[in-house]
Amino acid sequence: MSKTLTPSEQAASSEQVASSEHAASSEQGALVVPLPTEEATIQLAQRFARLLAAGDLLILTGTLGAGKTFFSRALCHALGLDEDEPVTSPTFTLVHEYETTPPVHHADLYRLHDEDEVFELGLESRRREGALLVVEWGAPFGRALGGDALELELSVEPRSARLAPSSKRSIEVLD
Repeated sequence: MSKTLTPSEQAASSEQVASSEHAASSEQGALVVPLPTEEATIQLAQRFARLLAAGDLLILTGTLGAGKTFFSRALCHALGLDEDEPVTSPTFTLVHEYETTPPVHHADLYRLHDEDEVFELGLESRRREGALLVVEWGAPFGRALGGDALELELSVEPRSARLAPSSKRSIEVLD
């Protein structure tokens, strides 16, 4: 469980995010980053862009309005997508593909109910072919997506992101 930061601690941590690769707090191996502004979220996405690789699976969790699509947009732009190119929630289309390096397949599995529906999307095979999967609402389907996921939990109160070492790949990223 992560520690709740006071407003002054949040402000100090926010300044660290802007100025340091070692920003954020760590509790039981988890990386917790305050995200008090959109700029802080963009900077976190830029950090992730340098760490993620072809074939990675990034699962974004959090309540409605926590910033999953905003983070996805910032990540795609950090991976080379033109700033004028829109990145929207794939809630109804289920998957959007972006020509980035590596290619991003952005999925929203909120409306799916079982692993068979996920398998039908072909996301696991796209991942094996070198796509970076960024999946909103994907936590129940980690196995169907190929496992070894990085799970980034976005919170509204307080606005923050938490990456816990839950897989081999997330441990590598946290090191």
